[in-house]
Amino acid sequence: MSQNRNASSAPVALPDEQMQVRVVWLYYMEGRTQGEIAEALSTNRLRVNKIIAEARRSGLVTITLNSRLTSCVALEQQLAAEFNLNRAIIVPTPEDAELIPVLLGQAAADYLVQLLNGGNIRGVGVGWGATLREMVRHMPSLRRPDICVNSVMGGLTHGIEINTFDIASDLARQLNAECSYLAAPIYAGSPESRTAIVRQDVFESAFRQIEANDIIVLSIGDMTERSLLMRYGLPRNINIEELLAAGACGDVLGQFVDKIGRPIDHAINRCAIAPELEALRVIPNVVFASGGLNKAQAIAAVLLSGLGNILISDEDTARQAQKLAVELRTSGGF
Repeated sequence: MSQNRNASSAPVALPDEQMQVRVVWLYYMEGRTQGEIAEALSTNRLRVNKIIAEARRSGLVTITLNSRLTSCVALEQQLAAEFNLNRAIIVPTPEDAELIPVLLGQAAADYLVQLLNGGNIRGVGVGWGATLREMVRHMPSLRRPDICVNSVMGGLTHGIEINTFDIASDLARQLNAECSYLAAPIYAGSPESRTAIVRQDVFESAFRQIEANDIIVLSIGDMTERSLLMRYGLPRNINIEELLAAGACGDVLGQFVDKIGRPIDHAINRCAIAPELEALRVIPNVVFASGGLNKAQAIAAVLLSGLGNILISDEDTARQAQKLAVELRTSGGF
C-alpha cells in the first residue's frame, strides 16, 4: 500500500528544494535584498547567493520570469522608439499595488548605479516621493566624494517621502558624497514672493547647481488623493477641482501640466520653488520613476512633453500611458 501511494503521488519537495523556491520567490518577485532573505529564512547570505546563482543556471526561474520579462523588454523598446527615450526600464506589475514603489525604487537604484559607474558624473539632483525614498533605501553603499547630491525643489516636512532634505541627505550618505539642499517650501505665498526668494544669492547659486547636474531623478504626481502633493502640499487657497478645471493632469517639480505635458496657466506654477520645466531639457539624464495606474495619464503627458529621456515604470501603467499618449497623437490632440 505504501508503495502504491508513492507511485501515484507527486514527488515530495525536499527541504533544499523548498528553500530554493522560497529564496527565488523573495528575490525576484518581492524584490528583497539577499541580506533580508537570509534573515527571513534563518540562513546566511552566502547560501542565498549560491541558490540564486544556481537558479539562473538550472532554469528554475526561467518559466516564471522570462514570459513576463519578455513582454517588458518589448515594451521598453517600443517606448524608447516612440518617445525618443534613451532608456525605458519596465518591471512586471505586482499583484499588490503597494509594492510598485518598492520595485521601481529598486530598479531606479540599479540604474543610477549604472550611470554613476559609466561616466563622468559630478552632480545628481533628486526630487521627492515614495518611489525615490525606495530608491535611496535600495542604493548600495558607494564611495563617491567627487559627487554632489542636491535637492531640486522645495519640500515639506510632513513625512520622509516629501522631505527633500531627507531624501537628498540619505542618498548622499549612501554614496559618501557631498550634499546641498534647496532649503525652501515647495510653494511661495505668491508669484512675487517666489521671484524675491529665487533672486537671493543663495538661491541663484542653488539653481545654477541644479541646472549643471548630470542626472536628475524625479517622480511624477497625479491628481488623485493618493498623491502626496494633493494631500499635504497644496496651498490652502487652492484645491484639486480648481487645478483640474485649469486642465491639470499631473505635476512635475510641483508644476502642473496638461495632457500633452504643457504647464497649465495657473498661478501655482509661478509659485513653485523649483527650476522651470524647460530647464530639464539641458540635463543629460532626466529619469522619471513612477508607476501605478492612477499615474498613467500624467506619465503619458510627460512622455509627450519630452522633458525626460529615461522612464522607469511598471508594465500595466506603462502600457496604459503608451495607449493614452498614442491616442492623443493620432486624434490631433498633440
